[in-house]
Amino acid sequence: MKKVLIIFISFTVQMFSLASAQVATNEKISVLVNESVQDLKNNTLPFWEKNTPDPQGGFYGRVSNDGTALQNAPKGGVLNARILWTFSKAYQLFGNENYKELADRAQSYFLMYFIDQEYGGTYWTINADGTPLNAEKQTYAIAYAIYGLAEHYRAIGNKESLKQAIELYRTLEKRAFDPLNGGYIESFSRNWETPERFGYDGSGIAAKTMNTHLHVLEAYTLLYKVWPDKELKKQLTGLINLFYEKIIDQKTGHQKLFLTMEWENLEHIDSYGHDMELSWLLFESAEAIKDKTLIRRTEKMALKLVDIQMKEGWNPDGSLLYERNNGQIHGGLEWWPQAESVVAFYNAWQISGDEKYLDAAIKTWSWIKNNLVDTKYGGWYGGVGPDGKPNLVRPKVSLWKCPYHNSRMAFELFQRTQ
Repeated sequence: MKKVLIIFISFTVQMFSLASAQVATNEKISVLVNESVQDLKNNTLPFWEKNTPDPQGGFYGRVSNDGTALQNAPKGGVLNARILWTFSKAYQLFGNENYKELADRAQSYFLMYFIDQEYGGTYWTINADGTPLNAEKQTYAIAYAIYGLAEHYRAIGNKESLKQAIELYRTLEKRAFDPLNGGYIESFSRNWETPERFGYDGSGIAAKTMNTHLHVLEAYTLLYKVWPDKELKKQLTGLINLFYEKIIDQKTGHQKLFLTMEWENLEHIDSYGHDMELSWLLFESAEAIKDKTLIRRTEKMALKLVDIQMKEGWNPDGSLLYERNNGQIHGGLEWWPQAESVVAFYNAWQISGDEKYLDAAIKTWSWIKNNLVDTKYGGWYGGVGPDGKPNLVRPKVSLWKCPYHNSRMAFELFQRTQ
């Protein structure tokens, strides 16, 4: 009887310890999610609501750190598609009519001014008055258009948005897909001829890039969720496998950024933020098409990618370095890799149950709160310089500075805990 009592007491203690640990974990999750969602609702989205709508239509293309708009600045297709996605997603999750109004505003302006009615696809940039500026076709930008329009359809049920998203998908399949070598060609002239240079960064000779394929993957995943087409599923499955076969260097655990048509690597750059982002987007894609084999495979890859970035690019204070180019650290502490790291860490924790990943997500979020959130003017700074201070010269809104990465971080945390 005494032995049974001892076993019972031991079992009870163990159960109490497990329950206490679970309570502590739940409290950590609650704080992380609540703080990030409050930043989203009370800081990030209000900054964009207040400072970016252009009375002449659409949204300003450039807004300074203090919220002052440069009224004649060109407007980028990527920025406007990301605004469309952000406010559509915000409305879907929170039902705020102000979000719907801004999502509809972004959708109508995008369809009117960024879609090339003559040759198909989207313009890279337009002037402040809506006339085309850079009419070249970037697969990257078209992918974001699909992403934003598909989210608008999912949130609001606008059939025109779905129709346009499908049409842009078919345009990419017709014009940009490489049936011989696989994957998607980076750039074209307005009428889909070979451009003077490929892409908007790098040396301009890379016919294919990691970044474009990452966001085609992202766009096709969302489109498939709202339009489960068989051919789209085939292309999405092919994209997932393409990352394993051509883009991820299996030895280093990093993606190859700039590639030839035949997938030869042109530069030796490790982009920590993109590798973090891929870790959870790849897993999301496998889940979307409900392929159990790919799900298991992408779970393993997600943990591998996160572990390598933690080891090589994650600082003790919770921040993530930008990139390593030929062995040398380049760039400062940019805003978007931090947001992607929080999601990547949280996703790794959900896959593995290892508390170290949850703690890492919390640590990175803590760094973001202390270094990137602008409590004076609102929004997030674009980055932190070597002196540890925010770069106040950089704009809060530009072709590349958008509400997408940091908003998506909060959206993902909110959705994953509902």
